[in-house]
Amino acid sequence: MFDYDQARLREIAETMLKRARHIGASDAAVDVSENSGFSVNVRRGRIETIEQHRDKGIGVTVFVGKRRGHANSSDFSIRSLEETVDAAYQIARFTAEDDCAGLPDADTIARHPPELDLFHPWKLSVDQAVALAQTAEAAAFQTSPLIRNSEGASVSVGHGQFLSANTLGFVGGYPYSRHSIACAPIARKGRQMQRDDWYSSHCDPRRLAAAAPLGRYAAERSLARLGAKRLSTRKVPVLFEAPLACGLLGHFVQAASGGALYRKSSFLVDALGQQIFPEHLDIIEDPHQRAEPGSSPFDSEGCATHRRAVVEAGTLKGYFLSTYSARKLGMKTTGNAGGSHNLRMQSRLSARNDRLPAMLRKLGTGLFVTELMGQGVNYVTGDYSRGASGYWVEGGRIQYPVEEITIAGNLRDMFRAIVAVGTDELTRGTKRSGSVLIESMSVAGT
Repeated sequence: MFDYDQARLREIAETMLKRARHIGASDAAVDVSENSGFSVNVRRGRIETIEQHRDKGIGVTVFVGKRRGHANSSDFSIRSLEETVDAAYQIARFTAEDDCAGLPDADTIARHPPELDLFHPWKLSVDQAVALAQTAEAAAFQTSPLIRNSEGASVSVGHGQFLSANTLGFVGGYPYSRHSIACAPIARKGRQMQRDDWYSSHCDPRRLAAAAPLGRYAAERSLARLGAKRLSTRKVPVLFEAPLACGLLGHFVQAASGGALYRKSSFLVDALGQQIFPEHLDIIEDPHQRAEPGSSPFDSEGCATHRRAVVEAGTLKGYFLSTYSARKLGMKTTGNAGGSHNLRMQSRLSARNDRLPAMLRKLGTGLFVTELMGQGVNYVTGDYSRGASGYWVEGGRIQYPVEEITIAGNLRDMFRAIVAVGTDELTRGTKRSGSVLIESMSVAGT
């Protein structure tokens, strides 16, 4: 599965660090990685693509005092390793000094990182992957004769490993896996045509959704969109489906990240300690959950990760900082170089049965959004405007699908107006949330 073992990756890293010291670097950091896998895509039962990948890479960062240089290579030969370090060193020599540049502080380094069970090989042949994708798509077609076409079904298998090391003495790395299955059927009735999709992704293939139910659910989503209408302009409560709620959580992470904060390009500048969300809402980062794709024992700089309340009772308790951004802000890293880890949004008001039907009843009359389009988010002001489609709901029941509408608001106002978070949770990337009900947003249509 891998061409190198962890011992060999360690040797490569040590060779590069020794070279950096030898030629005059004050400090250095090395990342060595290797990954492999394949993906298949079928459409209307036939194979469309089979893609296999296998690659490796090295990245070295060299510091000469407060000057920084970086270089990459995919050649693991001794000569190439030395040339890559030399290139990074030459870049550093002629780069302007930056008082915030440098390796992390020694007390932030992960000294005893936990093992988190993130590697689950999927011993699936290409033929078996094709059969699995065909099963998902066939189930979609069998759901209704109105499923007339398909954008395809896919299965991907991915395995990787890495090792990071620096001249502070940090050495850490582990193997990991990423697998997925997806289906995107197209429904047609008369001249009306609608598509939707669904996918399942996890590091452990045993926790992926079964192919046939996934295909049927994707088909049901496409069928439910037939007969979509437009809405007149109005201001109504809006319920974001769980995958889109994870997107809202992503907007929060972006606004609370160090790069945006020290550049003064976020509406959350100087917001630490302020009430950003309602008091019933918490956002927890828990990087050490075992066998979860968003888990990590340390960040991309080798800094220790910790469980923490980023938002507690609606109050912003912490940012997402790397070493560099933390220094720019006069703070300490939060172990988030590379992003967030297992971030979960939850409400203290949620009951165990607050799944989607209950959330629709809480919505009452308003808009249930299941798809967003466009990039209409201004992080400086918080202004939010996205194309959307979904369903019009009255009395807690879906009445008809809607499309070609725009929803608009301001993220600061939207966060404060979260009324409820459902227990219909799912994970998208490193974020987890149930559906989210916002008290009021502007909806623009005809």
